[in-house]
This record gives sequence, C-alpha cells and structure tokens, in this order.
Amino acid sequence: MTKQIWLNLPVKDVAKAKDFFWKIGFSFNEQHDTPSSTCMVVGEGHFVVMLFEEMLFSSFSQNSITDTKLSSEVLISIDAESREEVDELAEKVKEAGGNVFAPPAESQGWMYGCGFADLDGHRWNVLFMDFSKLPG
Repeated sequence: MTKQIWLNLPVKDVAKAKDFFWKIGFSFNEQHDTPSSTCMVVGEGHFVVMLFEEMLFSSFSQNSITDTKLSSEVLISIDAESREEVDELAEKVKEAGGNVFAPPAESQGWMYGCGFADLDGHRWNVLFMDFSKLPG
C-alpha cells in the first residue's frame, strides 16, 4: 500500500523558487537537491513538494506545462494556526515577489484565509479554521 504522497510542481528557475519559498517560511531537505530540482518540506507531517525545472517536469509528465497565467492546474491548500499567521504569510508573499490574489478575509464565519500565487503562478490557499464557530 501507499506509504507517502508528494506533490511535483514545475518551476522556471529552481533557485528563484527556492528563495521565494524560503522567504515565506518553508524549509527544504537539501539532501535531495539537484541543479534542476529541490525538495520542499511543508508542515508538521513533512509533506514533500518537489520543485522541478519545467523541462525536467515535462519529461516526467510527458505532457505540456499549464500556462498559469491562463488557467490553474491545482489549488494547494495549507493551514495556519491563527488569523495573524495568515496575515503574516500574505505580507511575506508580497515582500518575496509573489501575488496575493485574494487578500486575507473571513469566509463563512469560521474560516479566515488568503490566496496567493508563487513566482510560477501556482495558486496556494492559506486557511485558519476556527472549528468552534463551525455552524451546526
């Protein structure tokens, strides 16, 4: 049976992508770095997001790369521990050169989040969920 799952994302420039994600608070397992890829580690569960330069990614997927200016191939959602953490991450994204396409805001009375695009246009959703305010 499956033991792990990881996400593979195409990027134009691995070094720039790594710098962006480092600036907004992600960490890396540099044992798995190559000149055309890096291993980003997300959260307490150490979820792996592999960042591959587009040519290498295309060779694996045997498909063309989605133009993230025109469409979304995925929305990657991550949790936050507080509303303040959502706000802080949105600021870090802006400072690191990303695009906050949905500013921090409350949703449905129990969620607070924002949406941002990284340097390659991949869309991320950051949510703080206050389950004590969950209806019903």
